[in-house]
Amino acid sequence: MTKNSETHSEYKSPGRLERVLRAGHFAVTAELNPPDSANPEDVYAAGRILADVTDAINATDGSGAHCHMSSVAICSLLTRLDYACVLQISCRDRNRIAIQGDILGAAAMGVMNILCLTGDDVTAGDQPQAKRVFDFDSMQLLRTAKIMRDKSMFLSGRKLTEPPRIFLGAAANPFAPPFDWRPLRLAKKIEAGADFIQTQYVYDVPRFKQYMQRVVDMGLHEKVFILAGVGPLRSDKAAEYMRTNVPGVHIPDSIVARLQKTPKDKKVEEGKQICIELIQEMQEIEGVSGVHIMAYRQEQSVAEIVERAGLLPRIYRPNPPAAAIDPASFSPAAIASSFGTYTEQLPDIPAPKESPRQRKT
Repeated sequence: MTKNSETHSEYKSPGRLERVLRAGHFAVTAELNPPDSANPEDVYAAGRILADVTDAINATDGSGAHCHMSSVAICSLLTRLDYACVLQISCRDRNRIAIQGDILGAAAMGVMNILCLTGDDVTAGDQPQAKRVFDFDSMQLLRTAKIMRDKSMFLSGRKLTEPPRIFLGAAANPFAPPFDWRPLRLAKKIEAGADFIQTQYVYDVPRFKQYMQRVVDMGLHEKVFILAGVGPLRSDKAAEYMRTNVPGVHIPDSIVARLQKTPKDKKVEEGKQICIELIQEMQEIEGVSGVHIMAYRQEQSVAEIVERAGLLPRIYRPNPPAAAIDPASFSPAAIASSFGTYTEQLPDIPAPKESPRQRKT
């Protein structure tokens, strides 16, 4: 039985990201990096660009242990315009009581995807004196969210009157040693409850292919949807900085050398071209269900990359289309009405063409 033949009753959420993945389409997600601002228009400006070129928008949660507008607040703003979003939850800053409350609150707002992260340590940020929480790690967070969704109860055993209908995600880093252990780590996250995976940046394609081959050999690609992380590099200096200072990022010398040979005024364009080529390579790797584009505050570049990579049009566009914010959209009634939008639209997904990449169970 193909994933495309699953019934809607088997879905974890009513969200469009899950529908696109289960239908066998190559999915696209991207990060919206939170503003250092209390102005909602700063979120909408980025959201308008990403909504038309992605299947869901990730709202990062204090990545790099730096403080910005909260992920749950950004998702609240995005759902008011019917934008599909991914709430990121970092265990660094919350205990289990706060986390379970955030899961319920996010689901009530219309958030249908949650990415469970352990989180960067406070020493990575600009406020290293902050106290760590880490009541959970990402595995425990996944299990907790799964219990709330599938068993309709809190960790305490107290029953929920309405469980959250959520599609659960986790991160994976194929490039952190020991490499042979990484697929085993992925298997544990799947067992804990992961429905989809967004990986760390993929620049070393041969090594990623080795990782994915092991994932396929273990049959893990039949149990989870894997979105490969990609992103444009602005220059060879940016690449050097990332691979030196960002934990888990591996950029081969060949990529750096290619950017070094590029004239200064063309480095940004070359970085985009490298990203486009990587996306096209990801489409040919068995077990890869999509890409997750990470480009810090470069939303317009993301839109350009998606178009040039041949990934447009996306299956769904936001309804209503991106426009100026109507104050009425902030009302509880307007938020509640958005829940029916997905159900009404999503059954009309056209069937994808048969290809070697189509997943089977």
